Amino acid sequence: MKYIILIISLFIPYMETLQAQNSADNQTIYQFTVEDINGQPFALADLKGKKVMIVNTASKCGLTPQYKELEALYQQYKDRDFIIIGFPANNFLGQEPGSNEQIASFCSLNYGVSFPMMSKISVKGKQMHPLYQFLTQKDKNGVADSKVQWNFQKYLISREGKLEKVIAPRTLPSDAEVVQWIEE
Repeated sequence: MKYIILIISLFIPYMETLQAQNSADNQTIYQFTVEDINGQPFALADLKGKKVMIVNTASKCGLTPQYKELEALYQQYKDRDFIIIGFPANNFLGQEPGSNEQIASFCSLNYGVSFPMMSKISVKGKQMHPLYQFLTQKDKNGVADSKVQWNFQKYLISREGKLEKVIAPRTLPSDAEVVQWIEE
């Protein structure tokens, strides 16, 4: 009887670890519904079968000109089951101070942004949006822990809704690594 109890006590932590891993393996971005920049629900489950780039954006950042390349990339690949989703965030030196209306106007007027933009969220800290908790925590995404380093960090999501790559903020949307991932 002691051996059975010993075996069971050794086996339980393994099962808990396996269960946690399976839980993370089964999670995708499809479990989230976010709010678009106009305040309407945007179900990420509607993106099944598409490759997705999720990027946190800001209007008053040295990297803001990336909007132009993001839009060009979106125009080039949108008909090939690829989509970009922008999430304005004011987490870095107050570089996205505007309202959703101001952000939408800025993006349209200055960069002709036509890819979906969401309502402003927090991508770090205690107010971090649940989607970004998923993107940055291995126990939720099953792939890797990461930290949003700055505005315009890119998260590349597979056609199955799983995190595949994290691309640094200064890496341009037109970088060969990104384009190759889209074309694979």
